[in-house]
Amino acid sequence: MSESQIVESVTVEIEAPARFVWEVLVDYPRYPEWNPYTVRAETTLRIGDRIDLTVPAMDGSAGTFVNREYIRVVDPPHHLRYDTGDELPGIFAVRDQWIESLGPRRCSYRTTDTFSGEHAGQVMRQAGPWVKEGFDAVARALKARAERLWSPDQGPAS
Repeated sequence: MSESQIVESVTVEIEAPARFVWEVLVDYPRYPEWNPYTVRAETTLRIGDRIDLTVPAMDGSAGTFVNREYIRVVDPPHHLRYDTGDELPGIFAVRDQWIESLGPRRCSYRTTDTFSGEHAGQVMRQAGPWVKEGFDAVARALKARAERLWSPDQGPAS
């Protein structure tokens, strides 16, 4: 068994409440409107159920592929976890997304992916920079989306 390899996004501070940012994060039907790395996501968000994540091709081409993972933790508005289960022989990936309240109208967001298994090192060499770039893009896009939709005087925008 190899040691774990971790990819971590930038941490962004968001001028919106944690609960509101959570709602933006799990509003999967709207991902095509704002999420550059996960252009589509389908799930029930129930523990043990699948989450199918459509992501852009690693080579930058116009293609996409579906990565199937399984929901493990749903702790609104703080923590979302899913993992690859037995989908990929020799590699196990666990993605955690964290929202931390910084006050009634502010929070932070970051995400990590922890790879383990006999092919973890190879996956990190081949895909680590692409995952990091994608995660950073998601963090920045989530910040932009939540701040655009949140109105402290009127509540969430429709």
